[in-house]
Amino acid sequence: MSLPELVSNRKAGHDYEILETFEAGIILLGTEIKSLRNHGGSLQDSYVDVRKGDLWLLQASIAPYGFGNIHNHEERRPRKLLMHKREIEKLRKATSEKGLALIPLSIYLNKRGIAKVKIALAKGKKAHDKRSAIKERENKRAIQRASRGEE
Repeated sequence: MSLPELVSNRKAGHDYEILETFEAGIILLGTEIKSLRNHGGSLQDSYVDVRKGDLWLLQASIAPYGFGNIHNHEERRPRKLLMHKREIEKLRKATSEKGLALIPLSIYLNKRGIAKVKIALAKGKKAHDKRSAIKERENKRAIQRASRGEE
């Protein structure tokens, strides 16, 4: 059963080669979760960073809640992610040594209704890699159309 995504980063698969994915909890304010449930968020240009042994989601946009009052949240504030220390250390080593990046793929609710972030250890694609991936996808579609007798 797939879990309902509140926000997804659709360009991540195009811009990065995803090597490994992880699940992390996220610390949110009340108005942030309400806004996310109304699909008021974006992971465009956001990234994950390791600072002082903690994971932080940076540059992620969660729109201010429409019915929020003066206690509404800041739209692009840094948000702490929750993972085990050994997983965080593994990610820190991978990003510092090999030139890999931590990219958020989606924010979703698990079965218990708790917000989770799916993050990926990814390597940036070059322009020629993107073009070859598009060409490959178009060829695959053409083969499927031909096998069904369309055109």
